[in-house]
Amino acid sequence: MSKRTLAILAAIGATTIYGLNHTIAKGVMPHHVGAFGFIFLRVSGAAILFWFISIFGPKERIEKRDWGRLLLCSLFGMVINMLAFFKGLELSTPINSSVLVTITPIIVTVLSVFLIAEKVTRIKVLGILMGLAGALALIFMNEGEQVNAPNIPLGNALFIVNATSYGLYLILAKKLIEKYHPFTLMKWLFTIAFAINFPITVSQFMEINWMDIPPAGLGAIAFVIIGTTFLTYLFNVFALTELKASTVSAFVYAQPVIGILFALLMGKDKLSLLTFGATLLVLFGVYLVSKRPRAGLSSES
Repeated sequence: MSKRTLAILAAIGATTIYGLNHTIAKGVMPHHVGAFGFIFLRVSGAAILFWFISIFGPKERIEKRDWGRLLLCSLFGMVINMLAFFKGLELSTPINSSVLVTITPIIVTVLSVFLIAEKVTRIKVLGILMGLAGALALIFMNEGEQVNAPNIPLGNALFIVNATSYGLYLILAKKLIEKYHPFTLMKWLFTIAFAINFPITVSQFMEINWMDIPPAGLGAIAFVIIGTTFLTYLFNVFALTELKASTVSAFVYAQPVIGILFALLMGKDKLSLLTFGATLLVLFGVYLVSKRPRAGLSSES
């Protein structure tokens, strides 16, 4: 099997894990583990795993001038976005989360216009408007409270915070990714994130009654720590060694499909006509934003 084929399988694996995570993580919140307690487990577990695996990577030191950017990347990439996502998932539904997290390319494009004066085509503007229209429809035109989803509008709004924070992380982390080995970068990002998250999340972590959590719940927790946090980073890093970033990012379209189908299959959510229509708006908007212009038609990207 060629390295390219393995890279494609790795990208598919990462997307599949993300898609399943919406329902699996939701299954243990908030009855067994609170959203912030989950973040304590996720960040601390990933930090330990990345420190271990960094033994097999190059020995690098972070330059003094890069610590400020590293701090901001950790804040946006492993603190605000994770806290917002898991709290949003606690309040909303797996289908809403699987759809709204895919608007990150739209958020990145909008932020790039304001932060680095990136030019955008009319097609991208249309995509931004369509994606945001779909996202706003999910936030403000929801069908009210559902079982285990006590505040869908607030939860959906937190998904937007999650996507915005992660978009900032992607923009800020670009220079660091080009400069340092992924193992080096991840171990420090998660270590800093653990220090920041500790006072926010430790109280909910201490409230966890491990004896009351069934085996399936323990498996879900392990899945989030090892799969959603650790393996997805490794899979995406490997995929990027053989595939273009644009190719890897294209797999984002599969995440809501996997997430929705798994949630419906497990009976953990329902797909209304409104949600279906908003999903199409979001996905088509993301497609237009991510689409590259034809050669000769435009030099904008």
